Amino acid sequence: MTAFSASDKLKVGDPAPDFTLPADHNHEISLAALKGKKVVLYFYPKDDTPGCTKESCDFRDNMILFSQQDIQIIGISKDSAQKHDKFKEKYNLNFPLVSDESGDVCKKYGVWVEKSMYGRKYMGIDRSTFLIDEEGKILEIWRNVKVSGHVETVMDVAGKKSKAA
Repeated sequence: MTAFSASDKLKVGDPAPDFTLPADHNHEISLAALKGKKVVLYFYPKDDTPGCTKESCDFRDNMILFSQQDIQIIGISKDSAQKHDKFKEKYNLNFPLVSDESGDVCKKYGVWVEKSMYGRKYMGIDRSTFLIDEEGKILEIWRNVKVSGHVETVMDVAGKKSKAA
């Protein structure tokens, strides 16, 4: 596992930091166990909020297209695995959600950042997506994601990267 300080920013070509975290329905997900498969790892702020729900449902609705390219989708937030269970069931999500309650993985990926709303500063997840190749290297990074059209962009880039390989 690669250690990153808060000042380090992951770049395309870097090894994706490994993790093993609790997932929905009492499972665990390890990034290392997914070697040999492309992974879309998307970090989102909170289960069952408008933007996070739209993004998750967009991934759900396009899952067959990702599956055809042998790409595993994984959603990650600081919500508990139990909250993930409820969120996943409510919206029939067809991919794993992992729980980073400690925020350690969020920090390793550089998505735990200071945010500001109505003049108030607080720490939170910067909505971000990482496309990881079969060897565990980062192929593409989207930070400060705007939800509308994001999944289509990820799919388009993932398809181009698959053809280039």
